[in-house]
Amino acid sequence: MSLWPIILIIGFSHFIIDGAKLLLQKKKTKRRLFFVDQLLHILVIFGCYFFVLNTVNAINFKVTENQLVLITCLLFLTIPVSIIMKTIFLKWNISELTKNSQSLKDAGKYIGILERILVFIFIIVDHWEAVGFLITAKSVFRFGDLKESKSRQLTEYILIGTLISFGIAILTGITYTLLT
Repeated sequence: MSLWPIILIIGFSHFIIDGAKLLLQKKKTKRRLFFVDQLLHILVIFGCYFFVLNTVNAINFKVTENQLVLITCLLFLTIPVSIIMKTIFLKWNISELTKNSQSLKDAGKYIGILERILVFIFIIVDHWEAVGFLITAKSVFRFGDLKESKSRQLTEYILIGTLISFGIAILTGITYTLLT
């Protein structure tokens, strides 16, 4: 089975959904439309997924449903969740809090991706204690930064980001476990 029709459907729908979002978007509706936009993308992907699953079952494809769900979860925890987090933080002017930071470019984004993938893996292999260890390790490393900055807003930003990131990874892990 050729996957080109599916690729074209996803690509074309992505173009249409994002185009409509840009036409409707105003400063007040930006975050709300972002989440509607993401929901529509997910619905298209799930629709294509179930179409492929039904078609693939007919031709005895080698990839199992569980493997497709695993790949989808892992991909979701990378850039899509980073974009979700960035959108959530549009409410605040984060650049002001981090302007004096001597951090590597995009280091926080990649650290977040790695921590979400690790949390997801720990959950699906039923090692919840490792999630606690990861939170503790991150807290120890961040303590020095927060102590030096003495900024309550930076502390709140880091705490909110960590809780959202871990929360999404945990929910994704639980969802994967329930689906497989």
